[in-house]
Amino acid sequence: MAIQYLTKQDTRSNGNSKWYGRAVHPSTVGLDVIAERIQHTCSMTKGDVLAVLTEMVSVMKDELQNSNKVRLDGLGTFSIGLRTVGAKTEEEFTANDNIKAFVVNFLAEGRKQNGKLVRTFTDGIRAVKAV
Repeated sequence: MAIQYLTKQDTRSNGNSKWYGRAVHPSTVGLDVIAERIQHTCSMTKGDVLAVLTEMVSVMKDELQNSNKVRLDGLGTFSIGLRTVGAKTEEEFTANDNIKAFVVNFLAEGRKQNGKLVRTFTDGIRAVKAV
């Protein structure tokens, strides 16, 4: 398995015209495809898998909106973060004026390997140039 990439030149006005790699994502896989694949590796039917995953999303939303982190062993940890603008004093900071957006943060699970942290989803990955 490999991640596809394309190169893009940085054309900012600071004179830095270096080339950088950007990941390419040719398609998006949804719950339907995931459920289909899971059904082939366990005793659950696709419908069972879809029911569980759909409820998992609902429960995760509830937990995240109650300010909890959600850790899925083998996957990673989800939490809600904030995009804010500063206030001159703590007393002047209000949710309505200073919180501009809520974001979902995800930190993939990892483990130490040869003194380096290896994330679950990037272990053994390689890159190939997209055509």
